[in-house]
Order: sequence, then C-alpha cells, then structure tokens
Amino acid sequence: MSLVHAAGEAPARPVSSRLPGVTAFDRKELQLILNVYGRKVGQGEWRDYAMDFLRDRAVFSVYARVSERPLFIIEKTPRLRNRQGQYAVTNQQGRILKRGHDLALVLRVLDPQLAIVG
Repeated sequence: MSLVHAAGEAPARPVSSRLPGVTAFDRKELQLILNVYGRKVGQGEWRDYAMDFLRDRAVFSVYARVSERPLFIIEKTPRLRNRQGQYAVTNQQGRILKRGHDLALVLRVLDPQLAIVG
C-alpha cells in the first residue's frame, strides 16, 4: 500500500508515537505510598496529594491543606539506584529524612509504628 499525495504537496510524515521518557511509580510502589497516605488521611493528618512524573524522577507530594507547600515529598530517582538508593522522603524544609533502596523501609519514616511483613 502506498500513500498518494497531490502534486506540489509534501508527503505526510508519520507522527512519532514515542513520548519523551518519563519516570513513574509502578503499581506496587504506588500501592505502598497510597497505603500510608490512606492511613494518614484517616487519622486526619493529611488532606491532599499531587503526583509529578518528570524525565529524571517521579514525585508524590503530601499536603495538610490544599494551598500550602507539601509536608512531605516522596521521590523516585532511578539514576541514584546504584548509589544511596532511588527512593527518598523529604520534609517541608527540604531535609532528606530517609533514603534507600527499599520503598517500604523508606516510607517507615512517615509511619514508624508499622512493622514490615516480609
């Protein structure tokens, strides 16, 4: 099958189906984050969240109220996977509270009374 075009018109170029690469949380990671988020909402500590998927990192921001700076930021930065770990939890002042290779362990800084079941 060939494309036919009128004289004087440039042939149509195929639209690239590739989107720019973005980093995202997978289903398991998101489930871990949402479990902690749901508990904190139930306790009345957190009210809102936002997710940003950028080229080099994925960010889950937690808010106490709608129009504030986030209380906590949960980040996934794959380029740090072989160094100090790709997961980090940062507080409102920008201080890294916990960093590591295992998201469940990193999230314990937000909900320390929970035990890890392996």
